[in-house]
Amino acid sequence: QVQLVESGGGLVQAGGSLRLSCAASGSTSSNSAMGWFRQAPGKEREFVAAISWSGDNTAYTDSVKGRFTITRDNAKNTAYLQMNSLKPEDTAVYTCAAHWSIALMGDRSTDWGQGTQVTVSS
Repeated sequence: QVQLVESGGGLVQAGGSLRLSCAASGSTSSNSAMGWFRQAPGKEREFVAAISWSGDNTAYTDSVKGRFTITRDNAKNTAYLQMNSLKPEDTAVYTCAAHWSIALMGDRSTDWGQGTQVTVSS
C-alpha cells in the first residue's frame, strides 16, 4: 500500500559519508514506521536501521551504531539514512522499507523500495 523511492546512493571512499533518502507515498505512508535494509551480492538481506512514525524510537544493527543515523520528516513523507565513516563492508544495495510496526519491520507485510547501490572503496 506504500510506494517507496530511494535516492542518494553512489560511490564513496572509505571514511566518507552519504545520505540516503526515501520518499513515501500511498495509503499508509502517513502512519508507517520506516527503515533501511541492505544486501550485498551472495549475502542475505540485513536489517540496518528503523524509525517509528513519531521518530521517538529508533533501532540500529550493531555494525552501524555510532556511524549511521536514521531520521524522518513526516511533512515531506521522507526518511533519511545518514551514513558516516563508511567502510568497504557497507557496500550493498540499500532498500527502504515501511511497516505499521517498527518491531515487525522486515516481515512479509513490509513494503519495499527498489533499492539504491552504495559502494565504498578502500
